[in-house]
Amino acid sequence: MKKIISICVPAYNESDNIGEFYKKIKEVFEKKIPMYSFEIVYINDGSTDNTLEKMENVANLDKNVQVIDLSRNYGKEIAMLAGLEHTTGEATIIMDSDLQHPPEKIPELIHMWEMGYQDVYGKRVTRHKESMLKIYSSKLYYKILSFLSQTKIEDGIGDFRLLDKECVQALISFRDKQRYTKGLYNEIGFKKIGIEFEANERFAGESKWSTQDLIKLAKDGILSNSLIPLKLSTYFGTALSLSAFVYFLYTLVRALLGKTTLPGYSSLMIVLLIIGGVQLISLGVLGEYVGNIFKESKDRPIYLINKKNSIVKEEQNSGK
Repeated sequence: MKKIISICVPAYNESDNIGEFYKKIKEVFEKKIPMYSFEIVYINDGSTDNTLEKMENVANLDKNVQVIDLSRNYGKEIAMLAGLEHTTGEATIIMDSDLQHPPEKIPELIHMWEMGYQDVYGKRVTRHKESMLKIYSSKLYYKILSFLSQTKIEDGIGDFRLLDKECVQALISFRDKQRYTKGLYNEIGFKKIGIEFEANERFAGESKWSTQDLIKLAKDGILSNSLIPLKLSTYFGTALSLSAFVYFLYTLVRALLGKTTLPGYSSLMIVLLIIGGVQLISLGVLGEYVGNIFKESKDRPIYLINKKNSIVKEEQNSGK
């Protein structure tokens, strides 16, 4: 009996890519790795175009295609979790629907999995049509994140990867609502290996990631993987307090020696603004952590599925 490889595909407003993605995946499995069977789990992340309709058309033509329609836009991190919870294969490959993750690399991912590796991740070596500012800011972000967190996260390593069923179950067991899956890949451990790939240009459309989305992802990545920002706030506060105490001793000694200094309004305001700024930054960092705790403590569902529009093959999921 053929082993089933699941393809987890979160998508938001990717209607022009859905059909072509299915065509490429089917072609790879039929021509290059016919000894394996595949299933595609499309996750519609609250799209406002006809992405859902395109997914349903593919699912109606092929029993190996599932469609999970989320009740609203939750973001890619939550959409991936929803997809992973509905996969049934012995291994799952997470891919973007825009075909920037090359389907032709799937046989190599599976080969490394068969060699005994449980997490086979893709490492991007080229960036098509990206500005130098974006490239260097990305490298800087991952260096900062690696410094602040307990685990090393390299630039160019993202969600394009094959995960063994055991890894999938481990990721599902983490019920964080503010998810940063790149950090969780390292958190779960298991035997890992990387393969290099050249990212394709998007088949159609433009990236849906706005600057605001990227900033939020960066913030979640830091706050979800490290307590160092809180420690840095403590260090800054301690350093300022010591500096103020030393300055107090300095002025006291000068006064005892009969040396007085003309009062300076500007210098006083600078000191007050610096201290006040550090305090506000520290409170802001603390507030972010408290806010995340508040969200987690409410124990709400991580996502909701629109059952009416979701197409889940009963024969594939009866054994789950």
